[in-house]
Amino acid sequence: MFGEFLNIVFKSIKLDKSLYRDPKNFGEASIYFAGIIMILDGIAGAVAANTVVRTAIAMSGLTAILTWFVWSVLIYVLGVKIFPDKLTKASFKKVLTAVGFAHAPGLFRFFAVTPDLMITIIFLSQFWIFAGLIISTKQILNFKSNFKSFGIVFLSFLIIVFLSISFVMSRMNVLPVNHI
Repeated sequence: MFGEFLNIVFKSIKLDKSLYRDPKNFGEASIYFAGIIMILDGIAGAVAANTVVRTAIAMSGLTAILTWFVWSVLIYVLGVKIFPDKLTKASFKKVLTAVGFAHAPGLFRFFAVTPDLMITIIFLSQFWIFAGLIISTKQILNFKSNFKSFGIVFLSFLIIVFLSISFVMSRMNVLPVNHI
């Protein structure tokens, strides 16, 4: 079981597209493996951020789960419901699992132990995760084009950024609607 988990992590880190094509990687335990990857990714992000600012590690794990769900919903809605290809047929569980697997490069954030390493490692791991999301989206949604896969992931990213900024600004009472 642990060997199976490590195999998924290593294939994700290598950006191996066969990870998303092999049905055995989407078996009973796959959703749990994806969840563990996401929780560890959130904790690794908190560890990296703690080199500069104090962050709550438990809260980072919960935030990672929420982010996982939001990424998955957006990719599912955009890729399966709004902009599918002819051969696109994927369940939400498969999208959720693939998004979790694609976040395995985020585990490298555990190595960001100094402020000098933090920015470089976070930037590279985030870029790596983005590449993994593009590959996983193309494979599980049976897209013919890398560009379409990139578009779905990038549009999802923009929506997440917009929602995040809106949330932060609403907490700061900066949004124009707060003054109406």
